[in-house]
Amino acid sequence: MAGSEETERNLVQRYAKQAIERPQSTYRVLLYVALAFFLIASLFPFYWLFVIALTPNRSIVDMGLLPKGFQPGVFIDVFEQIPFHIYMLNSVIIATLTTIIVLFVGSIAGYVFGRYDFPGRTPLLLVVLVISYFPGVAFLIPLFQLFTENIAFLGVHSPMLYNTPWSIVMPLSALTMPLIIFLLSTFYGQIPDGLEDAARIEGSTRIGALFRIIIPLSAPGFATAGILTFIIVYNEFFFSYLMVSGTAGEWAPVLHGIFQFQGSQQVAYDLMAAASIIGVVPVAILVMIAQDRIVSGLTQGALKE
Repeated sequence: MAGSEETERNLVQRYAKQAIERPQSTYRVLLYVALAFFLIASLFPFYWLFVIALTPNRSIVDMGLLPKGFQPGVFIDVFEQIPFHIYMLNSVIIATLTTIIVLFVGSIAGYVFGRYDFPGRTPLLLVVLVISYFPGVAFLIPLFQLFTENIAFLGVHSPMLYNTPWSIVMPLSALTMPLIIFLLSTFYGQIPDGLEDAARIEGSTRIGALFRIIIPLSAPGFATAGILTFIIVYNEFFFSYLMVSGTAGEWAPVLHGIFQFQGSQQVAYDLMAAASIIGVVPVAILVMIAQDRIVSGLTQGALKE
């Protein structure tokens, strides 16, 4: 017993000595372990969706790691039973509208915070960041009242926005705006003042210099802000679920399309899994195309020249 304890102690001392003498090897092992954990934690849910989708609904009992059957046609059945492509198009349109609004307003605000030094700048930027931490549920009741014509001011009722894309676009624009303002202000603040001054001498206005000089030179950050906004809005659950009724013709996003396979008597788990996989495709394609831009934008934004 004492011999085994002595052997274990010697092994620990040997590994510790090797880690001190060759730290690069230790860092590499830790990197591989962390990467393996991340891949398993992030990719296993998608693998499980494939397992459920390929298994006939009647056989989804006591599932293992392999599907109990093989039905690739389920990915076609999703579009045959409901107009799932309309739900996906609704989500893309809503995310695109939100991204355009956030980038336009966030660029102007980021320009002010990033390139001007005025009294109260830091506290005001802090207030903007604090707003981003407010939970969306805190705004649900007043926004629902506002979007259903239940609020009047001087005899004028609020517009009816329920079951329209604006009932999702407006609150999500407000919730994602602080993050984008902070991100863009970091990038815009790195542009040398001489470039903007040269544009001003040539007769450009400040807004013109922003769109002709500042934004093109901050293309990685601008693209990163747009991609992050699109992904956040496309994947959003709360307002997307509560601000529309759920039909494809009334701007219901992809979330409602997935829930269409959940009936009162039976739940088509295989179709729900297949619809979930299909719904992720637009975001997956966007990330694969723009992954280099995202990485460069985030890393450059972390450096202050």
